[in-house]
Amino acid sequence: MSDNTDPPKTEPVELAEPLSRAIGERYLTYALSTIMHRALPDARDGLKPVHRRILFAMRELRLSATSAFRKSAKIAGDVMGNYHPHGDAAIYDAMARLAQDFNVRYPLVDGQGNFGNIDGDNPAASRYTEARLTAIAETLMEGLTENAVDYRPNYDGTLEEPVVMPAAFPNLLANGSSGIAVGMATNIPPHNLDELIEGCHAMLRNPEITTAELVDLIPGPDFPTGGIMVEPRSVMLDAYETGRGSFRTRAKWQVEDLGRGTWQIVVTEIPYQVAKSKLIEKLAELIQTKKIPLLADVRDESAEDVRIVLEPRAKTVDPEVLMGTLFRNSDLETRFSLNMNVLIDGKVPKVCSLKEVLRAFLDHRRDVLRRRSLHRMEKIDHRLEILEGFIITFLNLDRVIDIIRYDADPKAALMREDWGKPHARAPSEKDYTPPAAGEGELTEVQAEAILNMRLRSLRKLEEMELIAERDALMKERAGLADLLESDRLQWKQIGIELDAIRKQFGKGTKLGARRTAFAEAGVIEDVPYEAMIEREPITVICSKMGWIRALKGHVDLTAEQKFKDGDGPRFAFHAETTDKILLIAANGRFYTLIGANLPGGRGMGEPVRLMVDLPNDAEIVSLTIFQPGQKLLVASSAGDGFIVPSEEVLAQTRAGKQVLTVREGVTTAVVTVARGDHVAVVGENRKVLVFPLSELPEMARGKGVRLQKYKDGGLSDAITFTLADGLTWKDPAGRTRSEPDLAEWLGPRAGAGKMAPRGFPRDNKFS
Repeated sequence: MSDNTDPPKTEPVELAEPLSRAIGERYLTYALSTIMHRALPDARDGLKPVHRRILFAMRELRLSATSAFRKSAKIAGDVMGNYHPHGDAAIYDAMARLAQDFNVRYPLVDGQGNFGNIDGDNPAASRYTEARLTAIAETLMEGLTENAVDYRPNYDGTLEEPVVMPAAFPNLLANGSSGIAVGMATNIPPHNLDELIEGCHAMLRNPEITTAELVDLIPGPDFPTGGIMVEPRSVMLDAYETGRGSFRTRAKWQVEDLGRGTWQIVVTEIPYQVAKSKLIEKLAELIQTKKIPLLADVRDESAEDVRIVLEPRAKTVDPEVLMGTLFRNSDLETRFSLNMNVLIDGKVPKVCSLKEVLRAFLDHRRDVLRRRSLHRMEKIDHRLEILEGFIITFLNLDRVIDIIRYDADPKAALMREDWGKPHARAPSEKDYTPPAAGEGELTEVQAEAILNMRLRSLRKLEEMELIAERDALMKERAGLADLLESDRLQWKQIGIELDAIRKQFGKGTKLGARRTAFAEAGVIEDVPYEAMIEREPITVICSKMGWIRALKGHVDLTAEQKFKDGDGPRFAFHAETTDKILLIAANGRFYTLIGANLPGGRGMGEPVRLMVDLPNDAEIVSLTIFQPGQKLLVASSAGDGFIVPSEEVLAQTRAGKQVLTVREGVTTAVVTVARGDHVAVVGENRKVLVFPLSELPEMARGKGVRLQKYKDGGLSDAITFTLADGLTWKDPAGRTRSEPDLAEWLGPRAGAGKMAPRGFPRDNKFS
């Protein structure tokens, strides 16, 4: 009878701890994982875990530089299943970048298919592309089978993966690296491998070498896309000494003569990590918005190589001025930030100098050399042990055959047999310790080797050959023993290995030739916008509803123009394409328009609100040409105002510049040029007040001071004039009237004033 009683229930155990400590511990764990296992490269091999696992998995798949290609999906799947338990998309993206010769100076993956391009297009899906290792990637893994580095269990403990690659060359600096961790980041540019090896040789010759001496050998980054480095040496030296800094890189360009005085600029190399398509879009935007009037057109004529054609507006344009302006306003010049934050010994993040990074690599190579030498010595000792057994077999061949044929346990019998003293050894055996066994006895390894011999080997088993092989191994072993005992020999061997890499991938090869050149930046003159515009006469017309246009030439201002239904003329004046035009709104903001940027005279023009950020509820008070050196009288409808220099009202952005501060219900009433020595103001009550211009303060912005006092209403108009010339205005009939004697209206600022003279216009305007 089965027992259906339920087991006793156990109460859950609650653990209490402060929230700050719980969050802090967990976030610290996450931060350390991100820093050590994801974002920062190891100073020894220059690889992050994902890249190391990709290369190791490809090696396990036997995808050498001479083998056939395999599907990228297969590679990404193996990496994900065996070593890197993350998304296959992230793994494939990392692998694809290693194959992009415009991103990686010395590609570690040889890709077949669409792996993206310099335009910024993404690679094709992993099922469509194939890959294998490159020859230089294989040198990163030389020695993995020779105990050169430590191994650790993979994420599920079923396999093992290398902790670090043996790295036959300084990959960290050769290919660079970038990553963002928690609280820290790294950004290392690629360098020329030949120069890095020369720097390593200098450090081997003089361990106390200075960073300045290293920079003489390693002058700066070598980007895969080329370009021209224009950073001064002093700045680069400081960056390499501290591990932080930035490098300014420009596109490489040349002037192409088209005959008859015409020319065009051809850009053949662009800065590192600049997408060509985005660059051309930016240049096209500069042309469309007329921010660089010197540039007329941009074309992309690139095929395998980069070829961007820039057409000037006119053949009289200076190419240096045009390119200087483009360097300021586009990604034809960029800055690469240097932050050499790396993991030292795979454990401690540190911002290193150039010398420290090279020292970490050389120390790693020394450790690899020692471990490989010890591993080789173990292999030699094992072979020598077997050779001793073979020599005994040769000297006692008949007895060995008898034992194998007739003895029930030939292995034990071979080991029991007394074969006499071992054969004489060569002089190079002085450091060799024979295997532990009795005098004239065979070891288990020797006996097993003898039993595993094929019969056909017996005829080749000649004493001289065995002795020659043994002597060669003994000589090699003695050399390895000397190497392990001598620091000088170890560094010498490291130099020899680096020279072998240099011969294969140095400056004498297509891959290793330097691509980024060096030049002086020069002084880029700040060319005024007006100087870049061809000076031509225009007629500016703006309607009541704010539609603006510019007619070519100076047309008759009284000529009838077409406007939209319900709209009509408001402003019309003669100007030039180089003029800056001030638009003053009722909200007290000043906006700046450029004559060359106004829409053409065909049609009705365009709303000015598309050109500047003018609110819909703000009316246009004035539209006038900017004149440098002038002073303006600005006043609000509340009767407050001040004098402002014209240079202070120029706006640099679409948002304009707030000059006159107005409260709710108050608008800008007057903007006029300040001339003469007195100010005349008239209120909506038709009272006129005249006072000295000197009583108004000069300000850059603000509310201003009281011009005239009102019981009701506000300011209607204001004008500046010379008192000795009298005050003039036009009557309703268009006739000019004047009042030479203004004593009746003279008074201090902020007074009430007196009624306007006889014949003063009914609209209360001086002009």
